Parts: sequence; C-alpha cells; structure tokens
Amino acid sequence: MKNKRMIGFLLVVSGSFFWGIGGTMAQQLFSLGIEVSWLVSTRLVIAGILLLIAQAIFKDQGQIFKIWRERRDAFRLLVFAIVGMLGVQYTYMASIKEGNAAVATLLQYLAPVMIIIWVTVRGLSKFTKKDAVTIVLALSGSFFLLTNGSLSAFAVPLPAILWGLLSGVTLAFYTLYVIPLLKRFDSLVVVGWAMLLAGLTISFVQPPWDVDVSVLTGATLVYLVIVIIFGTMLAFWFYIESLQTLTAKETSLLGNIEPLTAVLATVLWLKEPFGGFQWLGTSLILVMMIYIALKADRQKDEDLDKVEDAIVEDN
Repeated sequence: MKNKRMIGFLLVVSGSFFWGIGGTMAQQLFSLGIEVSWLVSTRLVIAGILLLIAQAIFKDQGQIFKIWRERRDAFRLLVFAIVGMLGVQYTYMASIKEGNAAVATLLQYLAPVMIIIWVTVRGLSKFTKKDAVTIVLALSGSFFLLTNGSLSAFAVPLPAILWGLLSGVTLAFYTLYVIPLLKRFDSLVVVGWAMLLAGLTISFVQPPWDVDVSVLTGATLVYLVIVIIFGTMLAFWFYIESLQTLTAKETSLLGNIEPLTAVLATVLWLKEPFGGFQWLGTSLILVMMIYIALKADRQKDEDLDKVEDAIVEDN
C-alpha cells in the first residue's frame, strides 16, 4: 500500500511539473512563430490518439468504443470535448500568447473560486468562512499580479487577462461537467476522446498539416515534442492516475506545483520581468490553492455529490 501511495505521489508531482513546463514551452513556441490555433489542434489530436492507444495497451480496450453506445454519454462527451477541453486549451494558450505562461496559469487557477460562486448561486452549498477567505485571497492575488500594485496601468496586457479569466471559466466547466462520465468510464477513454474530438474540431480552422514549414526548426520540434508528450499526454495521464491511490485533497495540494513551476520557469528561464507586487500576488494565489486543499472536509464532499446530481439533472 505504501508503495502504491508513493507511486501516486510521484505521478501527481510529475504530472503537475509537466503541465507547468509545457505552458512555458508553449510560450517559447509562440515567440518562434508558431500560431495558437495550430499548436492547439496539433497537440490535442496527437495527445488524444496516444491516450487512446495507452488505454488499448494498459487497460480495458473495450471501453474505447463503448462510450459511444448510449446517446446520453455520446452527447456529454461531445459537449465536454468542444466546450470543456477545446475551450480550456485554446483560452489558456491564447493567454500565454498575449502575456506569458506564469500569468496564464495563475489566472486559470481561479477556477476553484468560480466553482464556489456557481455552487453557491445554485443553492447547492452554503457560503462559508472558507469560501470568503478563498475569494479574498484570489481577488487580492489577482489584483497585485495584474496591476503590480498600481491602478494607473495594468502590468499585464488586457487580452492576456481576458483570455486567462476565460480559461478559468472553461476549467471550472471542464471540472464539473465531466464528473458523470468519469463515474462510468476510464479516465484515459474520456480524456483521450475529448482531446481527439477537440483537436479535430479546431482543425477545421487550423489543421495540423497547414503550417509554415520555415518555422519548424530543430528547436521548434524539440519544444513541440515536449509540449505534446510531456505537457499534454503524460501530464493529464499521470495526474488522473494519481487519483487511484491518493485522496482528492492530496492530489489538489500537490497539483499546486504546476503554477509554481510555470512562474519559476517563466521568470528564471524566459527572463520575463516580475515586479515585487506581482510576486506578492503570486504568493496569495498559491496560498489560496493550498488553503483550499488543506480545508477540504466531509461537508464539501457532500456538496460535490449535490453538484454531480445537479449536472445530471441539467443534462
């Protein structure tokens, strides 16, 4: 049992680290001339295929097509793929393109606050002291991160802020809407199909084969492989697999390595400037995520059950 838990810890730490590095590598790709739409379509199609192959090799291959047998499951998968998976991937990458990986990742991690607001408005959970502290930390951290302590001018471009906030919204939807599917099918099947369908959808706008070959240098290809294999496929797979041996509390706490990795890589490797107040904002958002993980309780587990029931009823 201890060995399995150790494997779980290694998986979630590795997955979160890969996510953070993947975002930073994507920022480097954009600086080398890669378009957002092309990177999103290419990484999703390839990673989706690889995840489904992994399902066929390591798990029950019968589930790969079983998910399409019932209309309800097929419809939910399509919505999850296009609105959830494609939404969160494109908005996140667009925020990186307009700003940087550190800000994009931190704004995306405002999703828990958005979930709190949605659950409270729906009457599925009472607004608690924990919720108030979470929102105050999130808003204060965002203010310092985006303004560097001055209202006269934003330290981060407005398009990067808007895309980052949309990334948080789509991540909140992504997290909630997929719950019923994960109760019925292996995570590799759900995420693999969602990535493949999302990638094929955006391929109508920017297909993977339509690319300026002059930008595909040796360095570009190396970064691209890292983003697809490590920042997409392995990151999702390892993080999801860790839930088999760790509690949600432990996984979410260790998942905080992602924004920390993104910030450190952006500042130390890409030499992006970060002001003192932006570091304060970063710290407050990280404290918020750790606070959420440490304060997980039985009541919130019951609230999540209510959320799942509400999602099923709405669809």
